[in-house]
Amino acid sequence: MDIIEFFEQSAGKWFSQRTLHNLTSGKLQAGKSELKIEILPTSDPAVIKLCSEHSLNPASAPLAGVRITWNPLADKNQKNGSTVLVPIPNSENPKTGKLLQSTGPASKTSSGKLAASITTRYIIGEDDVLTLIGESEGFYAEERLWYLIPNLRIRTSVVTEPSGMTVASFCSEIRMGVTQPAAETASAETRS
Repeated sequence: MDIIEFFEQSAGKWFSQRTLHNLTSGKLQAGKSELKIEILPTSDPAVIKLCSEHSLNPASAPLAGVRITWNPLADKNQKNGSTVLVPIPNSENPKTGKLLQSTGPASKTSSGKLAASITTRYIIGEDDVLTLIGESEGFYAEERLWYLIPNLRIRTSVVTEPSGMTVASFCSEIRMGVTQPAAETASAETRS
């Protein structure tokens, strides 16, 4: 599996259940949310903007982009949000590369500069586990995503903030509203 196949497999609406553990304070927190993952064409304004911020032609991206939108359920402290991702595979090894990511409204880095987007490295292992690694000015994040079955995926992450606080998370995500894939349905009908 490569990054394009991974994101194409991710398209759809998901129910996510997450547990966060602040490794610095020991505090635990749980949450639920809905995720919507959609593939974007090269003509999408968000893809064009993100590519131009990185001096790239959107047409050169093998997969135009992915928009991830989240809506927390029953947690008033969490906010809705959205991000756009554009994968740029390494031409020599498409299982590695970089992932351009919008951060929404421009936010300040620890040096006081405005940051509207970030770049993350990715690696897809022989076991089809996607590992994302993002680093900048004292910030480090490593996230791993994989599928147990096509409609059930797992995410784990460890994030270290410039303040020294470290948070680990575990998410299970179930695709919502999906029926049996066509190939399975056809074989089930043949057996009847």
